[in-house]
Amino acid sequence: MKFINSLEFAKKLDAEDPLKDFRSRFYIPIINGRECIYFTGNSLGLEPRTTQDYIVDELEDWASFGVEGHFHARQPWFSYHEQFPDLLSPIIGAEREEIVVMNQLTVNLHLLMISFYRPTQKRYKIICEAKAFPSDQYALESQVRLHGLDPEETIIEIAPRTGEHQIQTEDILSVITEHSDELALVIFGGVNYYSGQVFDMHRITRAAHDAGAYCGFDLAHAVGNVELHLHDWETDFACWCSYKYLNSGPGSVAGVFIHQRHLKDPSIPRLAGWWGHDKNTRFQMEKGFKPIPSAEGWQLSNAPVLSMAAHKAALDIFEEAGMEKLVQKGRLLSDFLLYILDEINASHPERMIEIITPRKAIEKGCQVSMLMQNKGKAVFEALKQNGVIADWREPNVIRVAPVPLYNSFEDVYRFGEVLQTFYQ
Repeated sequence: MKFINSLEFAKKLDAEDPLKDFRSRFYIPIINGRECIYFTGNSLGLEPRTTQDYIVDELEDWASFGVEGHFHARQPWFSYHEQFPDLLSPIIGAEREEIVVMNQLTVNLHLLMISFYRPTQKRYKIICEAKAFPSDQYALESQVRLHGLDPEETIIEIAPRTGEHQIQTEDILSVITEHSDELALVIFGGVNYYSGQVFDMHRITRAAHDAGAYCGFDLAHAVGNVELHLHDWETDFACWCSYKYLNSGPGSVAGVFIHQRHLKDPSIPRLAGWWGHDKNTRFQMEKGFKPIPSAEGWQLSNAPVLSMAAHKAALDIFEEAGMEKLVQKGRLLSDFLLYILDEINASHPERMIEIITPRKAIEKGCQVSMLMQNKGKAVFEALKQNGVIADWREPNVIRVAPVPLYNSFEDVYRFGEVLQTFYQ
């Protein structure tokens, strides 16, 4: 598409947008008496207007039924989590039995590594991206130490080449091949939180399997943002949070994917809990864990219903909007944003903004990361004072993410106006 840097053009795109009405379904924060330009859906998504009603329904059922709400609530709590696989399946590209909603992201990552990081004397190394999100780094380090190994000798981090900001897929595949005899696990973020780079998850999975290793992904910045086909890619496992692009509330319940071929494999170890036990005999309260033969078999505890109610409110909107349309609009929003930023740079010979996010459609989602050559923190503070909520990452990156459910093309244009004014 040929873009034009004008308010009229932005409004034209909004008028033609099949998703434009969804913006009214969210609360937009107010700054200086008007709706802000909220570009941090990659950190915390906005609240759907229906969330309060979904939660109040459960509070009312709790008040009305007490413990009987597990079976007599409008959405019985005993089976509440069973609503989510159908809603998440088109978002992550998975079969229903491969999905379970439970716990929080890093808890789930630890549980999955118990099952899929099983080092031997020969195969013990882990390959991951350099500058992965800190929680992932800490989880990997602690899991390695749990097995009596040294993280410095065990974890291989792949970084961008000198002078570059993205990790080349060929470098990832080359390192996997190089360490194939020693490799136990390959694990990446589906989207790098800092640069916004979308990794080629299909090729990485295939290379890991060719090397005889398991492959998994942290999808915190990918789920609800980019196209995913976890089942078809034959990814072994994945986990994600729900409070970023999925708009399910701060610290809300997270999710897990485990590929179908692992679900009935009794040789895979796991940490067991009551809610993962066979539903037919769960209430007999006997010894001897018998896992549910689906991703539910990795559950530990019963559903956090109030958190899940917020999650349900958000996912119902996703189902109505359609993931394919959301991905298309998200790419167009970020393309328009990149165009606006290029226009700003073109008017300043010193090029004060360096884009570190890839530009190819398959290598980016909604997020655009701006490496500020100077005055970065001052620019960030000026954006906030002018009604733009963005995200600052040390040492000098501003992350912005116009998301398709509630951001408009006019938001992108007006963001450019604010940024341009600061540089004049």
